[in-house]
Amino acid sequence: MTNNSPDSGLFATPPPSMGRRRMWFTIFAVAAAGAVIAAIGASLFLYFLVRDLPSIDPLKDYRPSIITKVFADNGDLIGEFYLEDRKVIDVTNLPKYIIQTFVAAEDARFFRHQGIDVPSILRALMKNIEAGHIVQGGSTITQQVAKSLFLTPERSYIRKLKEAVLAYKIDRYLKKYEILNLYLNQIYLGHGAYGIEAAAQRYFGKGAERLTLAEAAMLAGLPKAPSRYSPMLHPRKARSRQTYVLKRMAEDGYITSRELEAALKENVDIAAFRSKEDIAPYFRENVRRYLQERYGSDVLYQEGLSIYTTLNVEMQRAARAAVDRGLRELDKRQGYRGPLGTIPPEEWNAFQEGAEELLGDEFDSGSIVKALVTAVNSDEQKVYLSVGKRLAVMTLENMSWARVPDPEIPPESANVKDPADVLKAGDIVLVRILEIPAPGESVAAAETPPLSVALEQDPIVQGALFCMDPQTGEIKAMVGGRDFAESEYNRATQARRQPGSAFKPIIYTAAFDKGMTAATIIMDNPVIFRDTLKDSLWKPRNFSEKFFGPTTLRTALIQSRNLVTIKMLKDIGIDYAADYAATMGIASPLTRDLSLALGSSAVTLEELVRVYGIFAANGTKANPCFIKKIINRNGAALEEQKPQTEQVVDSRIAYITSHLLQEVVQQGTGWRVRELGRPVAGKTGTTNDLKDASFIGFTPSLVAGVWVGFDDLRPLGQYETGSRAASPIFLYFMQHALAGHPAETFTPPAGVVFAKIDPETGLLARPDAKNFAFACFIEGTEPKEFAPLPGGKQEKEFYKFDLDAFMKSEG
Repeated sequence: MTNNSPDSGLFATPPPSMGRRRMWFTIFAVAAAGAVIAAIGASLFLYFLVRDLPSIDPLKDYRPSIITKVFADNGDLIGEFYLEDRKVIDVTNLPKYIIQTFVAAEDARFFRHQGIDVPSILRALMKNIEAGHIVQGGSTITQQVAKSLFLTPERSYIRKLKEAVLAYKIDRYLKKYEILNLYLNQIYLGHGAYGIEAAAQRYFGKGAERLTLAEAAMLAGLPKAPSRYSPMLHPRKARSRQTYVLKRMAEDGYITSRELEAALKENVDIAAFRSKEDIAPYFRENVRRYLQERYGSDVLYQEGLSIYTTLNVEMQRAARAAVDRGLRELDKRQGYRGPLGTIPPEEWNAFQEGAEELLGDEFDSGSIVKALVTAVNSDEQKVYLSVGKRLAVMTLENMSWARVPDPEIPPESANVKDPADVLKAGDIVLVRILEIPAPGESVAAAETPPLSVALEQDPIVQGALFCMDPQTGEIKAMVGGRDFAESEYNRATQARRQPGSAFKPIIYTAAFDKGMTAATIIMDNPVIFRDTLKDSLWKPRNFSEKFFGPTTLRTALIQSRNLVTIKMLKDIGIDYAADYAATMGIASPLTRDLSLALGSSAVTLEELVRVYGIFAANGTKANPCFIKKIINRNGAALEEQKPQTEQVVDSRIAYITSHLLQEVVQQGTGWRVRELGRPVAGKTGTTNDLKDASFIGFTPSLVAGVWVGFDDLRPLGQYETGSRAASPIFLYFMQHALAGHPAETFTPPAGVVFAKIDPETGLLARPDAKNFAFACFIEGTEPKEFAPLPGGKQEKEFYKFDLDAFMKSEG
């Protein structure tokens, strides 16, 4: 009989031991499956995490963004171009304690872990869990390198995992000192400084190898929070952080207790922001434009080029000083535009305290600073001021120029007679420090001798100066405007302005090349030209509004006679003269009409200087150049420029023009330049409406041009010609540029002869003549006949004209 009870056959209850085995088997199977799935998941996660990680192979050839440096011709640094202010060094050359400060501050177990410090990571993880978000990273130095070079700065656990993986790989790939080399060159240390070398120079004004222990500890405290611990912005926090670093060093055994105590007592001198003197901003910008156009922005700002230029530092300083002096003199001739502002007595103290803080402890004689007028004494003819909190005195003599602007009144006839007519208490003005008396025995403020000051104002007129070596074309000095910070527009190389009579030597040289001589006679008399395009009449005149009859070309150029030059241009041909100018280096488009003789076509100052350089170099044209060579970060030369010269004018003809331009200085409109006391040649330029004034001059080894004018084309003012407004700047510049150099003479080439001529007829002067001049000629073209005796000379009454009647005539 079959037994179907639950306790029998298939439905029999298994023994208890068998059930437990099945349960454990199930648990094991599930756990094993979970582990496999977790391992697969982790592997997939790790795969996807690391598959996009960059290769660390480039670390062996570390090429960070570094500074491109620009050097003057003597090796002085005159400019830098960069995205990150970084100066790469080999940290193995640093004292050990400098490296130890960073290790103690940032990663105490750096030399023991393998790129990842697990205890630090766990501590940071607990802090983050407590805070509910990421507040601490726990990054090692190696992780910071990985983050800086390969990852973004985002705060996320995924990024931290990538950072850890990269750090582990880097630690296996590089030696510890190589990692430190990357770290100390790459790390950002505040105020635009990347790497320890740039930071040492920024904060302490010295190289990293010269840092003291205390200074190094202050820098080592910065990576955590460069702004918060900046010794410039937050000195107390920086000091506290420095103390922490030094104590950590002592705890880790890097320094002794005595060294700790000495470092804590050291008074760390922060260099603050002592901006470097920017002596050649317009020149430097020319270099930058060239590099960007030729090599691109990445190379310019990141590849650490070394640019060796032609700039002469001393000449550049002289050029800046000359332009500033000349523009200020011109500006004063225009009168005083008034104080910068006026404040009531209750605001005086606040102004004085602010000015004192801005001035600091030191200011030099010659400095131009703001001052507050505190009293005006008409009886004493003095003005009392405060410069910061220091008393200053200004006499009437040192402000007599400050008349009310009036273009119709000559400055010399309108000097200030009473200081109260110009200033009052509460006025804020600019003054120049003339003298800083040394304090007596007492240095109390009340007993400190007052400063002696003179009234100043910032000019609004602009000016430019361009100087080069005429033999090589090397640019030695360049000033493109009054203030680069105010306007980057380069008026020496970019601005096209009318040269006026400064263009005439080109026309005369072209005429000499076509057979005319310095003794050629052209009639200086009234002439009228009809402009068929405008259906109008042109009645040119001389600047003096006089006519002089038969005139030699020598006299016409020396005295800058317009009518003779116009007639000469008509004789030789306008197209011929324009093409001749282009050959000499005038690249600007020229108006092909007779006004070309008077410099009506706008050209750049650089073009004019290049042309005048031909006269100085006996007919050889040198293309202006500003770069000698460019070296890349590896020391290889990218380019090396040699002078580019070309003989474009017969040396004899160039010398004839050069000789006449020497006479312009001796007898003509360039007379102010005679003060140089050495052979010099040049020509003034003034436009009819006095909107432009220029002077271009040269010695055998230096050619320079000066331009003065307003950007908005307003007139410079009555009497402001090239002789008065521009030639003094040339003089001031050359006095310094040529100081200490022997005087040079202009040597005539073979084939040039001199003759003593009668300046009125152009013929040979008689042996007993008292009125004569020496002129030079191409051999064989000099005059052969003697001038007639005085009694036989034709009178010039015919050439006395009624100018007003002539100008009203219809021709």
